[in-house]
Amino acid sequence: MHGHHASPSPAATPDRAAVIEGLGLEKHVEGGYFRRTYQADHRPMMETEAGERFLMTSIYYLLTSESPVGHFHRNRSDIMHYFHQGDPIRYTLIHPDGTLETVVMGPNVANGQRLQLHVAGGIWKASELLDGPHGYGLISEAVSPGFDYDDMTLGDAAMLRERFPEHKGLFEALIQE
Repeated sequence: MHGHHASPSPAATPDRAAVIEGLGLEKHVEGGYFRRTYQADHRPMMETEAGERFLMTSIYYLLTSESPVGHFHRNRSDIMHYFHQGDPIRYTLIHPDGTLETVVMGPNVANGQRLQLHVAGGIWKASELLDGPHGYGLISEAVSPGFDYDDMTLGDAAMLRERFPEHKGLFEALIQE
């Protein structure tokens, strides 16, 4: 919202600072901002090959024009992503067999953007905020079995280039080196 004319209508999209403050977000190791909003602590824990996990956890996740990339990482758990507001976010997914998939989450469903995205466990994922008027994109993620840092692998450029040589050009922009 550059240029404050009249007071915004109630339906106007809030600016980035208002979203970060209003949702109590903090910086995330992958890039962007997040806050855990839910964990299924009223249900029995779930046994996984990596130990006990919550049945489900959920977070808000925000990319901003200052922190526009969620760097390549992989999770053991399935993740459902839900787009809320702001500018579209492009997801780059590399399946275990090397298949590359690109999905744009955003509000324009008539234009092929998605409000929901399922990423199965074991898929490498990076996200990038696309240019738009808001300077941020806000999603939620629901993770099952629940998120645990032990289940996440941050992408290492050398390892990813070796594993997926056909995609090595992608890793320059989407990896924290």
